[in-house]
Amino acid sequence: MKRLPLTRRQMLSGLSASLLLPVGLRVPSVSGSPGNPFQHGVASGDPEQSSTVLWTRLTTTAKSVECGWEVAQTPQFDNILQRGSLATGPQRDHTIKVVVAGLTPGATYYYRFRAGQHTSPTGRTRTLADGALESLGLAVASCSNFPFGYFNAYEAIARDESVEFVLHLGDYLYEYGPDGYGGGIGAQLGRQHNPPREMVSLADYRQRHAQYKADPQSRAMHAAHPLIPLWDDHESTNNPWLGGAENHQPAAEGSWQTRRSVSLQAWYEWMPVREPASDEDPAAYWRHFRFGDLASLVTLETRHTGRVQQIEYDISTLLEMTPASAESFLQDVVGAPGREMLSADMQAFAAAALAESISATRPWRLIGNQIPIARMAAPQLAAADIDYLESRVSSDNLQRAKYFQRLGELGLPLYLDPWDGYPRAREAFYQSCREAGASDLVVLTGDSHSFWQNALYDDTGRAMGIELGTTGITSPGDFLEFGNEGARLMDDRLVASNPEILWTNGISNGYLRVHITPDQLQADFVSVSSILSHDYDTGTLRSLTVRHEGAGLSYAVAGEGTGENTP
Repeated sequence: MKRLPLTRRQMLSGLSASLLLPVGLRVPSVSGSPGNPFQHGVASGDPEQSSTVLWTRLTTTAKSVECGWEVAQTPQFDNILQRGSLATGPQRDHTIKVVVAGLTPGATYYYRFRAGQHTSPTGRTRTLADGALESLGLAVASCSNFPFGYFNAYEAIARDESVEFVLHLGDYLYEYGPDGYGGGIGAQLGRQHNPPREMVSLADYRQRHAQYKADPQSRAMHAAHPLIPLWDDHESTNNPWLGGAENHQPAAEGSWQTRRSVSLQAWYEWMPVREPASDEDPAAYWRHFRFGDLASLVTLETRHTGRVQQIEYDISTLLEMTPASAESFLQDVVGAPGREMLSADMQAFAAAALAESISATRPWRLIGNQIPIARMAAPQLAAADIDYLESRVSSDNLQRAKYFQRLGELGLPLYLDPWDGYPRAREAFYQSCREAGASDLVVLTGDSHSFWQNALYDDTGRAMGIELGTTGITSPGDFLEFGNEGARLMDDRLVASNPEILWTNGISNGYLRVHITPDQLQADFVSVSSILSHDYDTGTLRSLTVRHEGAGLSYAVAGEGTGENTP
């Protein structure tokens, strides 16, 4: 296993842990500090060239409380550049959010908050560069499900000095109750969701955000690096679309529009992002981040503003399908006109941002994308593969393997919630990118709980760039129900069955690290050896070097390791 600058360490359990962070930053204990209102740490994010957002939350029941803030050039605050104060209260769940302007582009700052006699932990933030920029370091994260395990990857990101910004691609939290996804492991770890029910109301969403922010490893990451967040589905509930969601039952849970509205309200309250204007749709959250003359990052919104309802496979229909009827299903049902993923406004924004990036001659165009965009047909499983799994998995999991085998026999996509369920929308997005002059996309993707290196092509076979997918911080890969060896077999068959999938790993948890210079982009797929213990190692499963070649991209594997999760 290739070692990173993040050496092995054993962290003390519980909220009393004190995490070692770079440049003197620390996340001090709060559990032993009666009356300390900063139980959820500090965070920053949504940066621009001359401004950024600072965030904290006061643990209090007061109807109105004043909170001061300070920004300095050093963590010792011996040269305070700006300060101010503002009041908060229960109307925004006692969260504090400050947009600090008048900052220097491409600079590092330190910040803290004060309430009464108490001072918050110190946070470190950065502004975006303006002009010449030699390098950029990003950590890409996704799918942090609290009950499934410890946020060791967040701690690793916090301590990774090559990281300047954290791009979180969504599923920052999950909506389920103790009997839902991950609940069994959460019970074993003493790490169950709070409130102990599926979140539906505003109070539920606020309480769940509070639980995730109070986690010491989460607080460490937020204190160390500014956040560029997107939401995916679980910030509201599983698989939403414009008119509802797979995990929303109106008869028992009320109006979908109300639930979506309160989930977004809590997200804005608890995340370090700029608030929408009073006349703006809160669901229309997309951004263009300009990293000097080096890179553009365009983030997409694929859940709440343009998506039509997902299509779900019917098991009995699959059994009766022939390859010919499966092809008709793909063309006439999945590929039907009107099956949109992005809103018209979202697509126009992305095209304009990419055109601006081309005109500014930035060499790199990154897309922050929640869900896999590459074509992913189900794996072709031979009879010998099923025999191999039959001797190693339960009868229920064997039936699931046979379900994947049937999809593979029919040439059908692995899932229909990602872009594979919206092929016309994907082609329309590619076309708008080409018209903007961009066929060298670096698409950064979350959601799938797997690492990916995928080649991207439009319907005519023209190259559109590369997709780099990050795995879950804690959420497990979909094939792990077959055990590590079975999951590795499924990954291998997935690569063999799909020309766009060049490599994948659905076994490990961790994060994707991207380091960009004018000449190349290096992607490191960073794993943590365990999420069930605070004692863990970090390693690099694969390093990939990407360069420009003509109007497109070329890539080469720079190194491979063997470190994977262990039970």
